[in-house]
Amino acid sequence: MTDAKTQLVGLYNGRNNSIATALGMHYRVINAESVEQLMALSVEGAKLLVLDLSEVSGQDGLEIIAQIKAAELDEIPIIAIHGKVLAGSKIKAFELGVDDFISCDAEPSEIAVRCEKLIFSKIANDQLREQIKYANEMAFIAMSDTSDLGVNIQFMLDANTCNNLDELGMRFLQAINSYGLRASIQLRGEFETKNMEGNGMVKEMEAALLWELKDGGRYVDFKQRSVMNYEQVSVLVKNMPLDDPKKYGAIKDNVFSLLQGADARIKALDNVKRIREEQKLISALTVRMQSVIADVDEGYQVVMKDIADVVEEMADKIQGVIEYLGLHEDQERALEKIMEYGISQTNGIFSKGIQLDSQFKNLVAELGMLFSAEGGRITPAQRAKLMALLQGN
Repeated sequence: MTDAKTQLVGLYNGRNNSIATALGMHYRVINAESVEQLMALSVEGAKLLVLDLSEVSGQDGLEIIAQIKAAELDEIPIIAIHGKVLAGSKIKAFELGVDDFISCDAEPSEIAVRCEKLIFSKIANDQLREQIKYANEMAFIAMSDTSDLGVNIQFMLDANTCNNLDELGMRFLQAINSYGLRASIQLRGEFETKNMEGNGMVKEMEAALLWELKDGGRYVDFKQRSVMNYEQVSVLVKNMPLDDPKKYGAIKDNVFSLLQGADARIKALDNVKRIREEQKLISALTVRMQSVIADVDEGYQVVMKDIADVVEEMADKIQGVIEYLGLHEDQERALEKIMEYGISQTNGIFSKGIQLDSQFKNLVAELGMLFSAEGGRITPAQRAKLMALLQGN
């Protein structure tokens, strides 16, 4: 937990003693019995505001949130503890600026952990805001009419070198920051889903919102916030410039092109991983085939040897009883030819079996070498050799 008493937390209407006690173990908590008292905490440097609205009606709770957000407290995270009456107003509360929405039935320890996460996020956002401010000042100095296009082109170039969703998400957020925007992004790959924002932290509520709105259309706007979707990518922009319609439209166009680029890279990464997984599967199957062929070959050799032994033994026995059959010389000679033919045919079949067995073992061995090659790359020469083996050449 955060070092005790170093972070100030404002608790509105803190009549729930268990919540106040849990927070007081980790933070310097000040109870505010009115919205006005809570607003005064911003002067004292409060890092978090906790609103206990469990005993407040839904409309009154939303009005309290709106009143606080209208009093220049927009930069301070807010956690709303709701009861059954306010439970159906999650989206509205989020539109008003609530950062987390927790049921009053939650354990006080869980509420304390969520407070910890938001305080860390605020500290990180404050640092990031200063970095963005400095970066924006530098960007405006060097800005030209083609700066937006340059940002997008640079992102497209950088995206093609990304080898995982973490790197791609950071590149995307760097491009978003170039427009002076604060955003959260959700990248939905075939093998994993990644949620990120500029400071590296993840807000569960924003992640859940992006997931719920991913099929809600290209743009979902609510006040200064916009969710933009393109197939496997969604972004939540938190500070859209409503007072500048031209800039507002330009940002939407530029961010949408970034979404398309990110989506294309996600699909490419999915294809690469899918191919690697398939290669691992085929390689494992090849190893298994080699083992099975070795077992079959051993059994085959035993069977063919037994057949040859039986034929030779039969020939010896027939040869031994010929003299007792009373056959004349031509009959004996004809019978011997039949035995010789049987032995010859058996040996011929045995030789053909060995040849086929050898060819199949060579094919399996060649497959094993190809799929165990470094990086799974097959050269044109190897591909031609494999094709010849498959065609029996």
